Amino acid sequence: MASKLEELIGVPFHDVTLLQSAFVHRSFMHEHPERIPGLTSNERLEFLGDAVLSFITAAWLYERFPSSTEGELTALRAALVKASSLAGFARSLDLGQHIRMSRGEDTPMARNRTALLADVFEAVLGAIYLDQGLDAARAFVMPFLERQLDVALSGGDVDHRTRLQEVTQARFNQTPHYRTVGVTGPDHQREFTLEVLLGDHVLGAGAGASKQAAAQAAAKVALERLESGWTPPASEEGD
Repeated sequence: MASKLEELIGVPFHDVTLLQSAFVHRSFMHEHPERIPGLTSNERLEFLGDAVLSFITAAWLYERFPSSTEGELTALRAALVKASSLAGFARSLDLGQHIRMSRGEDTPMARNRTALLADVFEAVLGAIYLDQGLDAARAFVMPFLERQLDVALSGGDVDHRTRLQEVTQARFNQTPHYRTVGVTGPDHQREFTLEVLLGDHVLGAGAGASKQAAAQAAAKVALERLESGWTPPASEEGD
């Protein structure tokens, strides 16, 4: 479990229980306290991660926009760290599928809740901070913030991956998943190719300079396919 989570977020941990705790929902603790000795729910980590995220974002914007007013910086920070933005970051890493929840709480729709995913992302950031310090936390979160800033400044908010999850959940009660099918190029100029699947069916494929970019490209193709009228076999709908 720990190695999968470390691979998922791209950060090796010294104390893996911190990372594991970031994925433990309080409902699971109430239902199975004996199954996770040494772990806690992610609420305290989420609290810490929220503060770390706020500081990193504020300090970065302060340096990035030296002529902006307090009000302008506050508005930008709010756009970057709002729950929907954080949930999008979490979805880009497929964090939702690894959350430990009680049986009563655990549904595909619950795992895709904006508030839950935002909390998990903040908890992961809090765990990184405790395990390795502020520089590691900053290195982890900055690519997300930079991408979201570009979206905010362009006046758009196109997140094909989030939109695809919303569409497939609403139409088929299924959540798409992604798999890496190719990596090419030298270390400094990688190109990743990912496929997005619904059940066993490939909905689309995309390439990009990161797995996140490739997933967005694949999701865009999948959305276009769904808009053209594709549906899974009747026996698989609602599985």
